Amino acid sequence: MPPRTYNALIVFDIECHEMTDLPVSYIEPVFRPPSEARSFILPVTNGCSWNQCTFCEMYTQEQKKFRARKDEDIRRDIEQMALAVPGVRRVFLADGDAMILPVRRLTQILLWLNESFPDLERVSSYCLPRNIGKKSVEDLAELKALGLDILYVGLESGDNTVLEKVNKGETYDSSVSALTKIREAGLRSSVMVLNGLGGQKYSRQHALNSAKAVNAAQPDYVSTLVVSFPMGEARFRAGFEDFEPMDQGQLFQELYTFIEALELEHSIFRSDHASNYLPLKGVLGQDKQRLLNELEAAIYRPETVRLREEWQRGL
Repeated sequence: MPPRTYNALIVFDIECHEMTDLPVSYIEPVFRPPSEARSFILPVTNGCSWNQCTFCEMYTQEQKKFRARKDEDIRRDIEQMALAVPGVRRVFLADGDAMILPVRRLTQILLWLNESFPDLERVSSYCLPRNIGKKSVEDLAELKALGLDILYVGLESGDNTVLEKVNKGETYDSSVSALTKIREAGLRSSVMVLNGLGGQKYSRQHALNSAKAVNAAQPDYVSTLVVSFPMGEARFRAGFEDFEPMDQGQLFQELYTFIEALELEHSIFRSDHASNYLPLKGVLGQDKQRLLNELEAAIYRPETVRLREEWQRGL
């Protein structure tokens, strides 16, 4: 499928009386974190260079085969957006693997963005831990000075057994090392953990080791999603034969174990993604006990809390 140019359905953090045509070349589908809903989505790569995690179907379509975009195409999109919406304040570098680009190329992209958007406040990106391994703290600090602000890191699990079974291509050590570099460079990080990823057999070690990794990283944001298989479980089960799905109560118990083990100083916690049965919000550690109380009510007194019905959930 060739790149398709269409009207980007993006709301910008600027005053616009009406939306105009925004000609940017996207290869669909395009994904972004929920918190980037008001950002200009700038594709700098297509797909994901790893693309072997068995729980993830985001970039498995043929047209999403990984490649880095050419500089001239990226610059053209920036210049066209600057003409259409000169007041852009936030930019998200898509697709799933922007940080695989060398520092030289990332620096050039950030320079173009700063030149084209004088009101630019922040630039963000998804980030695979392996892509940070090849960059120094000094490299990351230089990118921060040019506007890179927050990296979204899919930890998924801090348990090496679970990571191996889902073919994540990362370990506890590689993820913590990357997140530590991000923090030391002054960048913010948002870490995602998949509730239920280890199934019933590995639930407790998944929860405890994920909490251990998050504690070591002390990220700015922590979120949990419930593992889901909208396109079927065959690909996932091929490498995880002893996976036993968890029911709602077991998912809540795992999340309770995870939060109880967290020792965070000032991380914003969110469990409000549509995949979750119980939306949770708070700051850890000050809201830790409240969150545990809400989970306890969901486990033992479900009639007293407001839970999402199955039809209300989604990926």
